[in-house]
Amino acid sequence: MKSSPNPLRFDWRNTIYASDTIVHMLNSVNYRMNIASHMIRAGRAFRDKPAVAKGTTVVCDYGTVAKRVAHIAWALRHRYRLDSGARVALAAKNCPEYLELLYAIWHAGLVAVPINAKLHRNEFKYILDNSQAALCLTSPSLTEDVASAGSDALQSIVEIGDAAYLQMLAGETMPMAPRAANDLAWLFYTSGTTGMPKGAMLSHRNLLAMSLCYFADVDQESPWCAILHAAPMSHGSGLYALAYVMQGGCHVIPQSSGFDVAEIYDLIRHWPGSAFFAAPTMVKRLVDHPGDEDTTNLKAIIYGGGPMYVEDCLAGLERFGPKLTQLYGQGESPMTITALNARMHADNNHPRWHERLASVGIAQSVVDVRVCSADGHWLPEGEIGEVLVRGETVMTGYWQNPTATEETLRDRWLHTGDFGVLDADGFLTLKDRSKDLIISGGSNIYPREVEEVLVKHANVAEVSVIGRPHREWGESVVAYVVMENNAPLDTASLDEFCLAHIARFKRPREYRVIDALPKNNYGKILKTKLRELDSNR
Repeated sequence: MKSSPNPLRFDWRNTIYASDTIVHMLNSVNYRMNIASHMIRAGRAFRDKPAVAKGTTVVCDYGTVAKRVAHIAWALRHRYRLDSGARVALAAKNCPEYLELLYAIWHAGLVAVPINAKLHRNEFKYILDNSQAALCLTSPSLTEDVASAGSDALQSIVEIGDAAYLQMLAGETMPMAPRAANDLAWLFYTSGTTGMPKGAMLSHRNLLAMSLCYFADVDQESPWCAILHAAPMSHGSGLYALAYVMQGGCHVIPQSSGFDVAEIYDLIRHWPGSAFFAAPTMVKRLVDHPGDEDTTNLKAIIYGGGPMYVEDCLAGLERFGPKLTQLYGQGESPMTITALNARMHADNNHPRWHERLASVGIAQSVVDVRVCSADGHWLPEGEIGEVLVRGETVMTGYWQNPTATEETLRDRWLHTGDFGVLDADGFLTLKDRSKDLIISGGSNIYPREVEEVLVKHANVAEVSVIGRPHREWGESVVAYVVMENNAPLDTASLDEFCLAHIARFKRPREYRVIDALPKNNYGKILKTKLRELDSNR
């Protein structure tokens, strides 16, 4: 079959400057504002339109989903006796029920705590305890891990699809609970430099601003399109689900519940106007897939979460046409710092086109983005410094962590920990994704977390973990290890030890024995020296 046409055409006459409109809309939001109101609206205006599909089969229309949301919300408040503002964890793989659960939590006036389904049970325990989640909704395959985690706060576990879940759907309904615009809606767990997860507090206002930026800066969406949830709904794909509810788009859950290249191409053929969020490695796998797949129905691939090599970006444009959009964001400013939209990707007549493809685009409409020196001064174009963000999508702070909040939010500016440079046109190019952060396959891996596990091994005296550039995954995890009493390296033993404590994707892909870790005069390990050593291996 023939691929879709891919003329790289660019026309600035189609540009929509929406920042003034968005700010006006946000300023007009009154005190009572619940993001769940968009599901009520969709249930009325789009009641017969497909809302959720599993593969190519429509599971629910919007009228049905809106009713299910009201039933589950009533059960959460009255059967499980959760008070307004209580946290409800969602430890689940992508599934048709994910959307209704998110909106039911908000409809009930509660706080959603989505958890990465790939985490270890020890990591489940930390997030459950830290958030003080009273109830956790789980996929069947994760129920045992959540139960065995032994959370002190957790009172109830409801497995999606079991008898207790069906009882929630068979009970009464409730009207949407009123919430203030700045009330907490989503507790997004990210990791800091200590390696311990921190809960970024995202308000209803934050989520609304993010959703409006999707239309203004990322993808000028139209109704009745489909979003393919191939990436985890606990993160970026789930966040972008909100924009599609606003427009009455269909949420398509792959049969695999994840990313399978052949399956994604099949879904694109079936669903007109399809779009999806993907890590750069996923885009590369789609490009490298053999065969002449039909992508006529593809509207947009929105990528982020790691660096995209320019040559891979060019290959994607050649394969799909002008349908790529890049975003740069953090959990602390979800999906919303900068964007390099499809028009910018397609502007091959610009003299600095390749430079722009290497960037992460320009500031999104509701945020200011600047680059700052270590001593707190704004830097001019062309100079590298820390990326700072201020605006409507920036979190209200870290959950129960005033120290980290004070360090990260200073004078209303979010200090991202990422370093980059702005050019004369406002395009931001990242130079370092935090000093030590490893991004592998679109997932964040913090070295300290891995190090704290490995150093507990009986044969490990010292360890330092770095990221090594990897052609397919972006980066791979490498551990430099000083062995205790010159013990022999036992890779299998170290792997087994890691898998007992942290998620599989975080374990090192290589261990390198070293006599001593390089350190400065203060005893701090110099990861820069390790990276130099690793690059010369």
